[in-house]
Amino acid sequence: MDVQLKRGLLDVCVLAAIKNQDSYGYQIVKDVRPFMTISESTLYPILRRLEAAELLTVYSVEHNGRLRKYYHITPKGLNRLQLFREEWQEMTEIYRFVTREEQTDE
Repeated sequence: MDVQLKRGLLDVCVLAAIKNQDSYGYQIVKDVRPFMTISESTLYPILRRLEAAELLTVYSVEHNGRLRKYYHITPKGLNRLQLFREEWQEMTEIYRFVTREEQTDE
């Protein structure tokens, strides 16, 4: 898969993983893995990039005596997911065009 395309898909998958409920790194990896290959070492740069773009916010909660970072999607992040859904409709049309069966002249 094209690296830039995969990067964009990972971004929206991470946002989708926290859309309905705030979450932490390891849980996000578990939630995304059935759909795309992702490791924790891949995830954390994505989370920092999404935070810098104001698509999510971060806060810490104590868990078993340690601070755990939780990620929360922002309204801007929700807008990004909506834009992705709209863009995906266009991608679906392009896919149908590219994979259509050859027309035969008779």
